Amino acid sequence: MFKKLLCLAILLISLSVKAHQTNISTTMLVEKENNTWVLQISASLTAFQQEIKLHYANTPYKTPEEFKQMVLEHLKKNISIVFNDAAALQLTDGFVQLGHETKVVFKVDGIPTEQHKLLVKNTAFKDIYKSKSALILLKKGYAKERFVLNEGNKHTLALKAKDNKFVVSTTQEASILSYQNLFVILCIIGMGFLIKSVFVAKEIEE
Repeated sequence: MFKKLLCLAILLISLSVKAHQTNISTTMLVEKENNTWVLQISASLTAFQQEIKLHYANTPYKTPEEFKQMVLEHLKKNISIVFNDAAALQLTDGFVQLGHETKVVFKVDGIPTEQHKLLVKNTAFKDIYKSKSALILLKKGYAKERFVLNEGNKHTLALKAKDNKFVVSTTQEASILSYQNLFVILCIIGMGFLIKSVFVAKEIEE
């Protein structure tokens, strides 16, 4: 019994620490009944406050309700969800639950019954240093998947459905690999120039 309570306490402490980390957020897309979907964004209140103060500096909020409205507008401007290469979906019926860990929930309209591709973009916290968001997808009959949106992928992920789960699209993988290959090539070229300059210097000395 003591071990269970200890584990529970450690878990709660861990969640509390994450909730107070400004650069960490969660983007969760969840399928409900009758092909209805909701999007939940969770982050520290400080993270939301920093973004709102930055983007609404000319019209600062005066009440909690004004702050909530700005949060909804900011998220709508910076979140894009696209299925099967169609148009970006509308986020509706949004509400904000303020707290140390602030949660925002939207209804996502128009998601097709069959999903083959998914493009998710969330730049709502990109101005925060080393910002990253855990992207969690909960679809009935699919494995629970967790990805990361960060500066490295421009807070955007292209996914595809495969074997009852979502995986990173090979196109995006290829793009990541191409950048890595370019870096390696540039390093090799740089080393080549360095070696050549050493030999040239030796020839001049001789």
